Amino acid sequence: MAIQHPGGTPAAPLLEVDGVTLAFGGVKALTGVSFDVQPGSITAVIGPNGAGKTSLFNTISGFYRPTGGSIRFKGEDITRIPAPQRARMGLGRSFQNIALFRGMTVLDNIKLGRHAHLKANVFDALFYLGRARREEAELRRDIEERIIDFLEIDHIRHAPVSALSYGLQKRVEMARALAMQPEILMLDEPVAGMNREETEDMARFILDVRAEWGVTVLMVEHDMGMVMDLSDHVVVLNFGQVIAQGTPAVVQADPEVNRAYLGSGDVGDLRRKLQAGATSAQGAA
Repeated sequence: MAIQHPGGTPAAPLLEVDGVTLAFGGVKALTGVSFDVQPGSITAVIGPNGAGKTSLFNTISGFYRPTGGSIRFKGEDITRIPAPQRARMGLGRSFQNIALFRGMTVLDNIKLGRHAHLKANVFDALFYLGRARREEAELRRDIEERIIDFLEIDHIRHAPVSALSYGLQKRVEMARALAMQPEILMLDEPVAGMNREETEDMARFILDVRAEWGVTVLMVEHDMGMVMDLSDHVVVLNFGQVIAQGTPAVVQADPEVNRAYLGSGDVGDLRRKLQAGATSAQGAA
């Protein structure tokens, strides 16, 4: 989805990935990966297992440093900027494997997401003075009145994360990412392991965070039905390279995408797979 200014000129991309290459020793995880993320869009990165999707996410968020290419956020080159600084700039993310503190409460886990933006010094924090007290009050108000209410988790705010179902833990992780006040919310397999009802809830939250909060979404996801329903732009990786990108309809009809997933050039195979998955889900409900 290309957002346009009133004069009709397309807006500048919020995120630009340009020729990114990543190698571990002699093994290339990514080769010349390029795509843009438009402001206000939902962009999905898909591909078979081992295609390089999580490596790409780790490179964009700063956990890996690319061996080639560049990454620009709001026009600024962030290729060499450390992960914590990228978070402060507006890149917030969740993880494929839940990365919450299981012994802490839901509220405390979410509050940690704002840590990069806090300005109180060690002395203020130690004695809970002035700035630290004000920041704590503002943080609690924002989290309790906006994020917890938005994600419908008020009933578990004081529960330890270890006591929650997998689906609720994924929701808490999204809440922590939102507490980072991101301009781009990066979601790594947000519905992996969820049942149908949990998947539908998460899809609704993703659409709402874009519509109500104006947050741009970049996600890696295996649920093809959800990807095709939610996304404005889809990027397909295979063996660390972009083999197709475009609207869901364009990608779904691409023979290279079908070959990557199914070993077939039949453009109808992927459609039949999606239809079979939807029928199976309805039967299980």
